[in-house]
Amino acid sequence: MAEQLGGLADDRALLGRTSTAERVSDILRSRIAEGFFPPGTRLSEDSIGGALGVSRNTLREAFRLLTHERLLVHELNRGVFVRVLTVEDVEDIYRTRRLVECAVVRGLGEPPHALDGLADAVDEGQRAAREGDWKGLGTANIHFHRELVSLAGSARTDELMRSVFAELRLAFHVVDDPRRLHEPYLARNREILRALEAGDRSEAEKLLAVYLDDSLERVVEVYRRRVSAP
Repeated sequence: MAEQLGGLADDRALLGRTSTAERVSDILRSRIAEGFFPPGTRLSEDSIGGALGVSRNTLREAFRLLTHERLLVHELNRGVFVRVLTVEDVEDIYRTRRLVECAVVRGLGEPPHALDGLADAVDEGQRAAREGDWKGLGTANIHFHRELVSLAGSARTDELMRSVFAELRLAFHVVDDPRRLHEPYLARNREILRALEAGDRSEAEKLLAVYLDDSLERVVEVYRRRVSAP
């Protein structure tokens, strides 16, 4: 837990003057999405509350919000844990991603589009790959798709997908070979970016749909193998 809490105290500044449960949940959701809290991790009220400088009641309300988002589970007499996903959860995550992300690309107006965030995420992934940081590459991949969704200019869609991408990170944690999972999709992200830069929304949507289908197949294959292992 000490390692997982590393840097969390630095996030206290994000709370501003009002240490609300919503802001605490935003911080913890981001930490889950960045891979700091793996599935099955018990979240200590004392440690996290102390790191963020918030009251026990505020932290419990934040836990409640994240439980509603299916990121945490409360186990009676044991505490609060980061949720361990099922195969059905993973399939539903990708079903939602396909519906939302492809619709975002399909609904884009005429170019040019604000693609700097996508380009930055591709660069982030390339740096991580060069350094052999496969967890970082997974994070960059999530950043790419988060930026893709943001092209819709919809705060509601962004909010919906923040939880979906945090759940996706939980699925990534069970993959035994993160390099094999993430590295091929770095090139695919670049292809999608190039199609959007060229103003070809149809091609970008086609690339994205195949990408998501292939990723789902790979993650579910690994997931089934891991959950059935003795």
